[in-house]
Amino acid sequence: MRALWKLTFTQAKLYLREPLGAFFTLFFAPLMLILFGFIWGNDPDPYFGGRGTIDVSVPAYMGLIIATVGLMSVPIATSAQRESGVLRRYRATPLRPATYLVADVLVYFVMTILGILLLILVGKIGYDVRFEGSLISVMAGLCLGASAFFGLGYVLAGLAPTARVAQVVGMVVFYPMIFLSGATIPLEVMPETVRNVARFIPLTHVVTLLKGLWFGEPWGEHLTEVTVLVGMLVAGVVVAARTFRWE
Repeated sequence: MRALWKLTFTQAKLYLREPLGAFFTLFFAPLMLILFGFIWGNDPDPYFGGRGTIDVSVPAYMGLIIATVGLMSVPIATSAQRESGVLRRYRATPLRPATYLVADVLVYFVMTILGILLLILVGKIGYDVRFEGSLISVMAGLCLGASAFFGLGYVLAGLAPTARVAQVVGMVVFYPMIFLSGATIPLEVMPETVRNVARFIPLTHVVTLLKGLWFGEPWGEHLTEVTVLVGMLVAGVVVAARTFRWE
C-alpha cells in the first residue's frame, strides 16, 4: 500500500509538470461556462425544457472534462513516460504492473473530479445552477464514463509509437467528438442530421447519461448509454492489456 501511495504521488507530480494538460482538465470547462454564461445567461429556455443554458451545460461539460483526460492526458502522458524511459525504469523495480496502473488511474480520477468540482462551484456561485438528481447516481455515472474513456486512452497510448503521435491522434478524435456530442454545444439546438450522427459518437452517451442523472432521470431510461459505455470499458481493458508497452 505504501508503494501505491508513493507512486500515486510521483505520477501526480509528473502530471502537473505538464501545465497545458492540467489547464485543460481543471480550468478549460469552467472558463467556457463563464464565457457562455456572459453570452447566454441562465434564463429558462423552452429548448431545454424550461431549464437554463448553464443548467444543461454543467453536466455536459463534465463529459468534456472526461474526454479531455481520456483522449488527451492519458495517451500523451503514458506515451511520453514510455518514450522518456520512465516506464522502463518502473519495470526494472520490484513494482508490480497492477500497482503502476492503479496509481496512474487514481491520478486521472482525482484530476477529473477536481475539474468537475471546480466546474460545479463556478456554476453554483455564478449562476445558481440547478441540480435535481442523486449525488450517488451522478458519481456512479461519472465513474462509468471516465473508466470507459480512460480505457480508450490507454488503447491510444499502446498503439501510438511516440507521444507526438499520441497527441495528434488524440486531437483528431477529441475535437470532432466534443463538438458533435453535445459536450460543448447542446444537441437540442443542433440540426437533425447532426443529432443523428451524434448517436454513433461515444461521448454522446456520456453526456446523455450525465445530463439525465443530473436532472433526476432513472438509470432505466439510459440502458443504451450504460450498455455502450460498459462495452467500451471492457473492450478498452482487453485491447489496452494487449497493446501496453513498457518501452
